[in-house]
Amino acid sequence: MITTLNEVQVPIPGQSMVVAHLDGVCKNYGEVCALRNLSLDVRAGELLAVLGPNGAGKSTAVKLLLGLVPADSGIVSVFGGDPRRPGNRMRTGAMLQVGRVPETLRVREHIDLFSSYYPAPLPFAETIRMAGLEGLENRLFGKLSGGQKQRVLFALAICGDPDLLFLDEPTVGMDVEARRLLWDQIRLLRARGKTVLLTTHYLEEADALADRIVVIHQGSVLAQGTPAEIKSRVGGRQIRCVTRLAIAVVCSIPGVLEVHCDRGAVTIHALETENVLRELMLRDPQLSELEVTSAGLEEAFLALTRQGPTARTR
Repeated sequence: MITTLNEVQVPIPGQSMVVAHLDGVCKNYGEVCALRNLSLDVRAGELLAVLGPNGAGKSTAVKLLLGLVPADSGIVSVFGGDPRRPGNRMRTGAMLQVGRVPETLRVREHIDLFSSYYPAPLPFAETIRMAGLEGLENRLFGKLSGGQKQRVLFALAICGDPDLLFLDEPTVGMDVEARRLLWDQIRLLRARGKTVLLTTHYLEEADALADRIVVIHQGSVLAQGTPAEIKSRVGGRQIRCVTRLAIAVVCSIPGVLEVHCDRGAVTIHALETENVLRELMLRDPQLSELEVTSAGLEEAFLALTRQGPTARTR
């Protein structure tokens, strides 16, 4: 049974107010466990990125906070109460992977319709500008490209000027330029004091936008913290080079943790980079195209999800 909070939450001194909250939530679809005792908070004014492999439970968590599905047990709270309350729904906007809108309506008609659901929507021109839809207002939704359709769905999520915005894989199907333009608009929303929960498979996107990251795996939280804190979970650096050495030989070098082939080059994750580099150059005088970078969010994410429950922290 779903349990909700009815009282308005009072912020603890020195801490941001929690505007959305899951506490010990479990959710099953038949014999499939989507969420297992999941707890997370979304704090006022932050951009929280929720990461996880396919099937980790990210979209289910979003649907719970939107009141679209009930929890089997645990507490679900948005703005201190039931997410299904009309007043709370007036303060939220959502862009979902499963979003479907009629293909035979024009962009303008969709935005006008969705704006009518809210008491104080954004002006039409501002919604169009923020979503990058100038010149497409009179196009049929069904005639748009995949990236353009994503921008329309973003427009529908923001047109009501919500305080809390859920973006579930918002940049799927967008080219690089469109993705970066959408990032700029998300940053502007964040600067205006909006609260954003973002799910994405683009780890660069989470690293660029998030104030805080939660990593979910098999329905439970593995780790959470700032992007820097998550990345610190993986020590060492990454070496990329072209070498004549066999992979087995590279793996045998002391300090090497992982080695991957990548388009004619090898990518090496190492703890003691200097010693590994010295050994590589000693063994292969023809070593070329050498690059050394700090371990990034992708390496941390892969390490956490490979370790599974043994990596779990709060």
